[in-house]
Amino acid sequence: MRILIADDDRMSTMMLGRTLERWGFEVVVAYDGAAAWEHIIGDKPPELAIVDWMMPGLDGIELCRRIRETPLRSPVYVILLTARTSRQDLVAGLEAGADDYLTKPFDPDELHARIHVGRRTLGLIANIKRLTGLLPICSYCKRIRSDHDYWEQVESYITEHTDALFSHEICPGCLAKVMQDLDSPAV
Repeated sequence: MRILIADDDRMSTMMLGRTLERWGFEVVVAYDGAAAWEHIIGDKPPELAIVDWMMPGLDGIELCRRIRETPLRSPVYVILLTARTSRQDLVAGLEAGADDYLTKPFDPDELHARIHVGRRTLGLIANIKRLTGLLPICSYCKRIRSDHDYWEQVESYITEHTDALFSHEICPGCLAKVMQDLDSPAV
């Protein structure tokens, strides 16, 4: 997992970076919010970001807001790591878009546990693929109009837009009708 550390305190980033590397994570460091933002929107974005609240230029709160307001190629789990310890700060950080909040000095075991929560959360997000919006469906044949104005079977459309797979069976009502049709003499 690739983790971004965004903090202007070079000693803190060095200690945190070494800890994360010992745990087997790939670490990227940014010493201000603007540099952190460039990593997040860059070609190789981090899956998780550990962000300090107070940084020059773009602070951690504004960075969290940008992350949540911008459609990114992949989600970023954000842990706000800060010396600010009040309940109001915690609420402000989470409302700005942080997924978790941890105070300095951090406890390594707690940080490790919170990173694992982030990893599990990202794993769940990766498994979610859903349809949204209005689906134009023919009231007669039940085909769906695709994004390219082609009419296709419901199964094809849903398979293309989700991770759902289909198996085909026959329901009891349809089976009775098919059997009735097979038993009736041809005219």
